[in-house]
Amino acid sequence: MLTSNGYVLDESAHRLGSLGAVPDRERGDRVLLQVRLRRDGYLFLRGLLDPEVVLAFRRYYFSLTRAATDRATYRQVLFGEIVPGAEYAAFCTQPALRGWFEWFLGGTPFLHKRKIIRQTAPGEGGIGMATQAHYDLLYLREGTDQVLSAWIPVGDCPVARGGLTYLEGSHRRVLQDEALGLLRRPAASITADLPALADQYDARWLVNDYAAGDVVIHTAHTVHAALDNISQDIRLSTDIRYQLSTSPTDPRWQSHWHDRDGL
Repeated sequence: MLTSNGYVLDESAHRLGSLGAVPDRERGDRVLLQVRLRRDGYLFLRGLLDPEVVLAFRRYYFSLTRAATDRATYRQVLFGEIVPGAEYAAFCTQPALRGWFEWFLGGTPFLHKRKIIRQTAPGEGGIGMATQAHYDLLYLREGTDQVLSAWIPVGDCPVARGGLTYLEGSHRRVLQDEALGLLRRPAASITADLPALADQYDARWLVNDYAAGDVVIHTAHTVHAALDNISQDIRLSTDIRYQLSTSPTDPRWQSHWHDRDGL
């Protein structure tokens, strides 16, 4: 049984589907990838990164956080050492990742300084524990809407561990609503109730098992959320955002993720 913030997902064929990975034959064709991104709102790239690089960063992360026995100490380590640290910066700009964005965007890529790391322990359920349904433009309105987000599982992340899920075709409806001026201000998640949103959109939530080295790229208009972690292992992931350096940037995202921003 899959849940998100405690809500049980409808697992019927018209409400739950598989997140499709980019076929190998398309991986080197930028035009085909651009067509796929416009069509689907996401690119699921298996093995884009070296798994050992990913696992090495996971080991580094837990080497610092395992001694944090309370939430306050954990936040000090996360926001004071890991987020602004050289290891995290190197991970987010590793050649396989930054190089892919340079190739795909066709120009010099710019990485937003605000980058987010999420850790979810087994059994952490209930509203507010998993990332609620939203699309990223809600939080990035002061720059270009051509920002691409990269969701990176830091270690294997099967469906039961609470990976990201995408609402199929949602970017097309969001683009239409944006064009009509139906904006959400101030920024806010759409809902924690994923089953109800699927009914509202008459769409499927798409899920898949992720492995260390996988990356999912999505547009700023694609609705996504996280599942609850119903496994026996910690789910660790990071969200980062790249865009062309020549496009306007949202100034609110040009400083490190900070303790005051919350988890």
